Amino acid sequence: MSSQSEFRGVWCPSVTPFDRQGRIDFAALNQHFARLTASGIDTLLLMGSIGEFASLSQQERLLLLREARTMSALPMVANVSSTCIADIVQLAEQADQSGYDAVMVLPPYYYAQTRRQLLSYYRELDKRLPGKWFAYNFPARTGCDLDAALVAELAAELPKFVGIKDTTDCLSHNRLLIDETQKVRADFAVLSGYDEYLLPNLLAGGAGIISGLNNLVPELFAAAMQAWQRKDLAALTRIQQRIGRLMAIYTIGDDFVSAIKTTVSRRFGYMTPDSRNTGGALSEQQCLAAERLFSEENER
Repeated sequence: MSSQSEFRGVWCPSVTPFDRQGRIDFAALNQHFARLTASGIDTLLLMGSIGEFASLSQQERLLLLREARTMSALPMVANVSSTCIADIVQLAEQADQSGYDAVMVLPPYYYAQTRRQLLSYYRELDKRLPGKWFAYNFPARTGCDLDAALVAELAAELPKFVGIKDTTDCLSHNRLLIDETQKVRADFAVLSGYDEYLLPNLLAGGAGIISGLNNLVPELFAAAMQAWQRKDLAALTRIQQRIGRLMAIYTIGDDFVSAIKTTVSRRFGYMTPDSRNTGGALSEQQCLAAERLFSEENER
């Protein structure tokens, strides 16, 4: 693992609860953060993909940044991605003022980007961001890939660039990022965005995981890190197998945000299942399938 990185371990990219009128439900978020904080995980990520950042207004995002930071003593990172650089900078400045440990930024999306454009974009952002920042690589959503050579070049050049969330369903992509960035920066954190890549990421020398299942079973991922630290291979094997089985949650319903939020709602009761993804509500049959998945796993 990247032992010199301060951003190692297991992160929860938190969902954003909404009330029945479609407003951000800060009381529910406070309860969610209290549960996550007590679970033993390492870091909270606000407004990631599962946090529905793309459907929040700029004013909602600024308010959420201010309010959420007061709800947990855990390290917190905020995704400030936008198609407008001025909005990114405004969000990053609010995060810095509110005490976030870093921000995270996707590459430009909608317009295709060349390697030269991506380098230029992140170099310009680095000049304007007030503190530490992560890149967020999600080619399935952005249409461009932050490859190992590009990320290593930026990591060597920009000290405030401290890590990357790599949401690519490809172990070799994650491993190459780790290999190339470690050549230039011992403190650079490569975290996988796929839940079941936790152990492969750690074995390759990565920093850990940022995974949606942490909204539901954060204790499981905290236990995985504890087993890793004490070199308990048998426990790690059991946990990795459990995580693999729970990945089935991502196949239930029309979108993973609704599946995770609905399951949190039904299991813990402090938030609605409502999402801004139109038409994503789970049927009763799908809700029961999700309940069975976690009930059967708890019985193992």
